[in-house]
Amino acid sequence: MQHNETPRSDAGLMASELAAALTVNDVHASAAWYRDVLGFTIDRTHEREAQVVAISLRAGAVRLLLTQENGAQGVDRPKGVGFSLQITTTEDIDGVATRAQANGGVLDAAPFSTPWGARAFRIRDPDGFRFTVSSPQPGARD
Repeated sequence: MQHNETPRSDAGLMASELAAALTVNDVHASAAWYRDVLGFTIDRTHEREAQVVAISLRAGAVRLLLTQENGAQGVDRPKGVGFSLQITTTEDIDGVATRAQANGGVLDAAPFSTPWGARAFRIRDPDGFRFTVSSPQPGARD
């Protein structure tokens, strides 16, 4: 079998959701940013020895876990380098982008139409994690 061939088996992964865990410099400030700028809700706060070590966030089926940087790998290590995450919504992208900016978010890319028929914008959180937020447009092709 060549490397790019799909195995013919029913034993493949049948995932239904993906959640991300992000290590951040200030878990409280980051949670506030996700709440205020992107509209996530705080689902749960995780404590250890009376200290908040993580905060779980939710926006519909999308879940993020923000964990507090503990310095074990260096406090100033780069975060969010080399990858981006995509959030898909049915909301009006221009409205979401306007709301994000009104609440302190700085867009990396203003709303734009993609060649495959979606509308999207790009934004980066306070630690440099990149997100593309997109919405399929009516009549868009798959």
